Amino acid sequence: MQQIYFFNEGRRDMRSLLGGKGANLAEMTHLGLPVPQGFTISTVACHEYEKNQNQLPTTLRSEITTALQRLEGITEKKFNSMATPLLVSVRSGAAISMPGMMDTILNLGLNDQTVLGLAEQTQNERFAWDCYRRLLQMFGNVVYDMPEQTFESVLTDYKRRNGYRTDLDLTAADLKAIVADFQNIYLESKHGSFPQSPQEQLELAVSAVFTSWQNPRAKVYRKLHHIDEHIGTAVNVQAMVFGNSGADSGTGVAFTRDPVTGEKKVFGEFLQNAQGEDVVSGVRTPQGLPAMKAMAPQAYEQFITAVAKLETHYHDMQDVEFTLEHGKLYFLQTRDGKRTAKAAVKIAVDQVNEGLIDQNAALLRVDPEQISNLLHPEFAAATLAAQQPLTKGLPASPGAASGKIYFTAPSAKAAHEAGEKVILVRQDTSPEDIEGMVVSEAIVTSRGGMTSHAAVVARGMGKCGVVGCENLVVDQAKQQVVINGQVFAKGSELSVDGASGQIYAGVLEATQATQDENLQTLLTWAASVGKLDVYANADTPADFAQALNFGAKGIGLTRTEHMFFKSDRLLKMRRLIIAGTTADRVEPLAELEELQTEDFYQLYRLAQGKTVTIRLLDPPLHEFLPHDTKEMTRVAEALAMSVSSLAKRVAVLHEANPMLGHRGCRLAVTYPDIYEMQVTAIVNAALRLKREGIPVKPHIMIPLIDTLPELKWVKARLVAKINDLLAAARTPLHYQIGIMMEMPRACLVADQLAQEAEFFSFGTNDLTQLTFGYSRDDIGSFLPTYIERGILKADPFKTLDVEGVGRLMKMAVDKGRYERRSLPIGVCGELGGDPASISYFEKIGIDYVSVSPFRVPSAVLASAQATLQHDYQASKAAVQAR
Repeated sequence: MQQIYFFNEGRRDMRSLLGGKGANLAEMTHLGLPVPQGFTISTVACHEYEKNQNQLPTTLRSEITTALQRLEGITEKKFNSMATPLLVSVRSGAAISMPGMMDTILNLGLNDQTVLGLAEQTQNERFAWDCYRRLLQMFGNVVYDMPEQTFESVLTDYKRRNGYRTDLDLTAADLKAIVADFQNIYLESKHGSFPQSPQEQLELAVSAVFTSWQNPRAKVYRKLHHIDEHIGTAVNVQAMVFGNSGADSGTGVAFTRDPVTGEKKVFGEFLQNAQGEDVVSGVRTPQGLPAMKAMAPQAYEQFITAVAKLETHYHDMQDVEFTLEHGKLYFLQTRDGKRTAKAAVKIAVDQVNEGLIDQNAALLRVDPEQISNLLHPEFAAATLAAQQPLTKGLPASPGAASGKIYFTAPSAKAAHEAGEKVILVRQDTSPEDIEGMVVSEAIVTSRGGMTSHAAVVARGMGKCGVVGCENLVVDQAKQQVVINGQVFAKGSELSVDGASGQIYAGVLEATQATQDENLQTLLTWAASVGKLDVYANADTPADFAQALNFGAKGIGLTRTEHMFFKSDRLLKMRRLIIAGTTADRVEPLAELEELQTEDFYQLYRLAQGKTVTIRLLDPPLHEFLPHDTKEMTRVAEALAMSVSSLAKRVAVLHEANPMLGHRGCRLAVTYPDIYEMQVTAIVNAALRLKREGIPVKPHIMIPLIDTLPELKWVKARLVAKINDLLAAARTPLHYQIGIMMEMPRACLVADQLAQEAEFFSFGTNDLTQLTFGYSRDDIGSFLPTYIERGILKADPFKTLDVEGVGRLMKMAVDKGRYERRSLPIGVCGELGGDPASISYFEKIGIDYVSVSPFRVPSAVLASAQATLQHDYQASKAAVQAR
């Protein structure tokens, strides 16, 4: 199989074989742009290299030799020639752009002899020795893993001793001496002298670039951007052009639009008398493109025309690398440019308006995960660049916040009421912390995963949240936290970046996100395309109003337990739980019913006829009870009972494994009056709105159903209660009773359950943890290791496990619809907001997803993308079938 392709042999659609850089160099060659000649060693060769235990196969070495000879003929230069030395760059290039993650070597082919030939040929001794010192520096770092600082310290020392400000001040004599010092570094290392054979240099460089596919930073980048570990990298060998060949030369990087704002203007940087690594590495401060225009106006105009041509050709903003050699322009790379979320949305909408792309292309252009960054406050990049993070956790909920740290809900609330901005720091959170969470700017925990209580609530509230900070030790007794050895007492100031998961000391300035008109336009297009409807997980009118503002079609999940955690309600709930008999529960139930009726009324009123799905009480009762002595004393006093009596009741209700215990519909069986109170509140709220002329169709969801007899028993009690209420009101009301599908057994018997359930809604958090046997609050101790070692491809609480959990869901959909053809089916767990999971949900016939309010826009976009991708695949399959 052919493993090497010259640039004129490839095209842009060969990315998987040639990598992005190689395919684009080939495409620019075909477009007639000035591209230095060269060839691409394909990703196939990378795979062969890895199979050959990281050794270049003999066949590839032979093919490289042949390709070099052909390049020599094209350039009329020769490897290892004193008269006409051929120098090349060796660059990586994966199919998906990974800027700066892998390795590059420039000026390869120089040695102690050819450097003299280059100096004579160019009549520029300083230039030749500058190229040689660059080669020694890059080659040592990339091929032999010598610390970059080892070489840089030599340069720094020369500049300091001679009073030089920049590398440009170094003379030819200085550079010769630096080269000698660099060569001594090689001799003192385990690798011995710098290889003088250009052929050996090239083979070692190609091996190093292939190896760099597995370097730590590349792995982290791929993980962050969900790039397949197995695609490998190509290697591009290209004849050198020299931006460091004099005052009429230079190098630069440019974007065809502003990558920060999306504004339609060429944005770039240029360095006179420099090579590309000087721009990328930041060793010199570049100038703007006007400096290039002043130096070489003709080349500048050619450049502006060419980059406009590239954007039109690729139908997207381009990131271009270029070099001027004695005023002549060369292009070294073009690729789709990385951009901020704001720029991504603006560019997509603008290019539709310009006729460059259509609306479908615009929808596919924007990453749904970027969208949430437009909705939360954020720290400016310049602000973060000047700071050193204290530690990093899981970025549970985006946003940027600064404030004083507090360790309990009461202290957080008191500080907030005193006018302070609060960061709530906890080992983990429980429902009892809700008041502290409500008033906090950010929530930070040392334990828990992306679907832990703290994470879920933070996202639901639109709060900045970072969880699972393993290097953060909370000491409640001393009211302090230790972060990587530094002690921060109560009231100390911290800043939290929910987008990255990083935590900083002190207060950092954040900018408030504003409503983005371009985003609204994009979401309008998306809503008209996506087949999956997007609802919100909303427990309060404020949550729901925010979700409606973002385009939610209604509520897919209201968690009624969240309505009981305010201090006045929590006491009433505790009085209910402490009650020993049904008679004792009558009064607290009546009080809670009044509150719940108003809660549901407000949600229904906001909905204006849109669907509102209310889940009946789900968590075990003990979660509402006090646990520490101080809180136990306070509650006992409020309930007018002894501490010992309260302690006994708490002990009775304690469960060894509450996730698998007395919760959900099991509460309805043992305490049926609680669910009856809730449906009474639902019906009374609906009837009140009906009298006001607002249509309401209650959707009542029963959690944790396992068996058909269990569902029949609970549903019969609810229906009987509802019928009594409607008979007394002499008013009909259409309602539905459905179930939350969160138990593996429920999926297996979904056809039976569909006999009674009028809708299904998958609770993917519980379904995932019960399928895997993982506690979602304790996975931080092992899950990262599982992912790092390839045991799991991804965190199953962030992206659906298609093989296991997904198969259960598909089985439930198929069985449910076999029994009840038009059965509505949704997803209300956190995976409902994950773009990759949404694609699968659409594929298996899910009707809607329900997500946290701030994830609604990204889910709307992901739904549209899933529809477009599936339609494309179906169309492609139909063509192939013909």
